[in-house]
Amino acid sequence: MEIEIFEQKENKLLDRTEVKFYCLYEGEATPKILDVKSKLVALLDSDKELLVVDTVKPHYGEPKALGYAKVYDSAEALKSIEKVNVLAKNEEPEEAPAEEDDAEAEE
Repeated sequence: MEIEIFEQKENKLLDRTEVKFYCLYEGEATPKILDVKSKLVALLDSDKELLVVDTVKPHYGEPKALGYAKVYDSAEALKSIEKVNVLAKNEEPEEAPAEEDDAEAEE
């Protein structure tokens, strides 16, 4: 997967930088939002907690998707502006220690 940023605009009113990008994924499935987020954090050299990937829309018949992300200046601005569903799809899934619990229950 390769990310190509074509627009980066600062929005001072909302304390964030808005980023539009193309995600190129020749021979792969459409990338997941968390994979795109990880790549953008590295490209933009930003904090993982302050970056939110809003959308990743695939182009029909092409291994290419149009994406929109926002990098906030502070956690307070992010929490006060972003919707709950957008924040939920940008959260890392919690790992459950299921194997350890099962082993203890069998003994």
